[in-house]
Amino acid sequence: MSPFATLATTITLEDIQNKAKGGVAPHETAVLALSADCQSQGYQAICLPLTTTRWQERWKNMCIMPSVEDARNDEVMAADKEAEAWRKSPSFLLDEVTITRLDEAEFVLAMASEWLRLDSDDDWVRHDSGIALRQEVAYASYLNVHTIILPPPRNRSQVASYARVINECLKTVPYMQFSVRLPIYDPAVFQSKEASSPKSHGDHEWSGASSPPHAPATPPNLAISSSYPSGSLRSTKAPEGELNATWEMWDIIRNVCDYSMRLTLALDLTPPLPANAGVLDRWVAEPVKHIILPASAFIANSKGYPVLPKGTQAFLRQSMIHRPTFILSAVRSGLHAQGGEAAYAQYVKYLEKSSPPVQASRTEGTVENFGQGYQDYLQNPLQPLMDNLQSITYQTFEQDPVKYHNYEEAIYRALVDLSDSDRIVMCVAGAGRGPLVDRGLEAVRRSDKQAFIYVLEKNPTAWITLQERRARDWGSSVELVFGDMRHVELPEKVDILVSELLGSFGDNELSPECLDGATRFLKPDGISIPSSYTAYLAPLSSSKLYNAARESRELKGVETPYVVMFQNVNLLSGDGGGVGGRCGPKIQECWEFAHPRRDVAVDDRGLPFTNSHNVRAARLCFHIPHAGVMHGFAGYFEAVLYGHVGLSIHPQRMEYTSKDMLSWFPLFFPLREPLYLPSNSEVQVSIWRLTNDRQVWYEWYAESFLPVFNAPSPVDQSEDVLGPDGSFFASTSTHVAVPSPLIDAVDAFPLTPRSVTSKTSAEPVKSACGVVKIGQTALHNPGGRSSWIGL
Repeated sequence: MSPFATLATTITLEDIQNKAKGGVAPHETAVLALSADCQSQGYQAICLPLTTTRWQERWKNMCIMPSVEDARNDEVMAADKEAEAWRKSPSFLLDEVTITRLDEAEFVLAMASEWLRLDSDDDWVRHDSGIALRQEVAYASYLNVHTIILPPPRNRSQVASYARVINECLKTVPYMQFSVRLPIYDPAVFQSKEASSPKSHGDHEWSGASSPPHAPATPPNLAISSSYPSGSLRSTKAPEGELNATWEMWDIIRNVCDYSMRLTLALDLTPPLPANAGVLDRWVAEPVKHIILPASAFIANSKGYPVLPKGTQAFLRQSMIHRPTFILSAVRSGLHAQGGEAAYAQYVKYLEKSSPPVQASRTEGTVENFGQGYQDYLQNPLQPLMDNLQSITYQTFEQDPVKYHNYEEAIYRALVDLSDSDRIVMCVAGAGRGPLVDRGLEAVRRSDKQAFIYVLEKNPTAWITLQERRARDWGSSVELVFGDMRHVELPEKVDILVSELLGSFGDNELSPECLDGATRFLKPDGISIPSSYTAYLAPLSSSKLYNAARESRELKGVETPYVVMFQNVNLLSGDGGGVGGRCGPKIQECWEFAHPRRDVAVDDRGLPFTNSHNVRAARLCFHIPHAGVMHGFAGYFEAVLYGHVGLSIHPQRMEYTSKDMLSWFPLFFPLREPLYLPSNSEVQVSIWRLTNDRQVWYEWYAESFLPVFNAPSPVDQSEDVLGPDGSFFASTSTHVAVPSPLIDAVDAFPLTPRSVTSKTSAEPVKSACGVVKIGQTALHNPGGRSSWIGL
């Protein structure tokens, strides 16, 4: 079994110096000796700085202008000449780098210089930092380093400049992986204001060759240090807007870099994790490749061994889905009394073994075990009427014991509920290789009734298998009928019609259209199994799925619904909420199909004249409690087979209905362009199921809104939660307050009418609350131009 977690350890400049002094034999260099030592301890990689302090000193002497009183003009001119020569041809000196050979770089995760200020407010510091980073990337590429960990962004107002340099590096070096180091949140938000220092953001004391005037007030900067002094973090809840800061910077960086698949995250767990689950959940949908775990993140248990707080344990267990590399740092510092360096690595391995995703993937019979290799892999839905399935496809579906158990139970209960009859007639429509026939015969045996089964199949190759099964297993209790259920005739009407035509969205494999043709086989009081099925939808975030959908660079790629086993996915919606509480649950119902349907006009053969009765439309409103980027929608279904027996892939109910069912993964409706959704916003989703004589297709569209609160004029006081015109849009009155897009939905003032004192009356009046539109998507797949299911 391949491991989910890879271990790396941090090598410092001091480690390299000490090794060189103590002797490196039998190795040729200190880095080779340290690499061999680390591999012998079970590490798969070492993480070390690419440059030494000599490089920092030279760069600072060239590029940072000393204060006027401390420097003579000739010194400044000499530094300028040296800097210009370097800018023209950037290069290192031998003592400025830590590795020089290919064999040294073989197991290395290189760390770019952390002191670089790619987002400095000083134009020249920012410019020269960019040159320095490109120089470091070029040198790492020369040594065939596969991954470079970038210095963290610190300044929200200049993060676009940071991202621009990273994008340039991505274009210059075609194969290297770039990992942005980020904490999950800015730890400064928990620090007492009295303790802040004017220079706490690190780069404002630096002045480049040209210093700009002071900029106007900007969002707070982000300072990341390698350690946090004890007591510097106070235990309190910060507004989500501040906790969002680092994720928002990441969102800007990956957007500027056009969602490059070579751009990943190195999450720094140096600061303690916040308790806010929404802040943590969003990272599930991001490309987390590395997790930096310092010894200071651990606490000592009763015996003195290092362990992690429970919240951090839960987060890391869930993070195993990313198969990350854990970069342990300061584990040789002796911070904990017991265990030594090995205790930290052993603890990470313990978290891996006890991780629910890991355990599920290694347990026979679970969806996670069955779907190994299919996580976040886009598959086109089946075309059941146009294509004939291969035997290997049937075999895959037949490995699902849960589905067939539920079908057998449904057939059994239907048989029991039927009035006593000398002969019960059943039909299995779309029998494939016959698993439902087996379950139907077993249900008949259990019910102790006499039944006869018609087995209907249009696939000429599966027809051979069915003939063999009848001759070998089923005998005269079964009669085979070859052909399309919409066109063939049966010798008699049936009591029970059993079909297995459901798709990931319930109706996306044309179950309604197929059963329109088969319902005519039923007696007036006949039973259809399934009797109904319902489609559900929820907004999701997943940069991995978004990248996969647009990989072809064709419009069709982002206008096609895909079958996907979700893994690196975060559902953005919350339960309820929104203006006036009008938003629905986290996952909402789109539409339902029920069978048999008796209200459709049919011709002499019992077939509908058109398919217009299978058109559907839904308009759903979701509350978004935490800021995120919507990349598409997750589609699910639930089916009632008979009575209380059903099938479900609804995330909140499948455990109770059909736990560990393997046959269906969810459906993913991608968006052509991601839609940013602030905290406490709403997204309204419109989705249609449309048809013509030849095809069925889906179209989808979304709009985003932000709540506002308005004070009604004294002349026209309204107590309605909605606007005066009865719509959900805000009135044109003066705004009393507009909540920040980043404010925490829990901490924000409630979305209810607000009391305002009237100038003409002592009695308080209520303000109207509504929403303002802040974004929208394109209409996807109009007219079925990119994707459809053929009739």
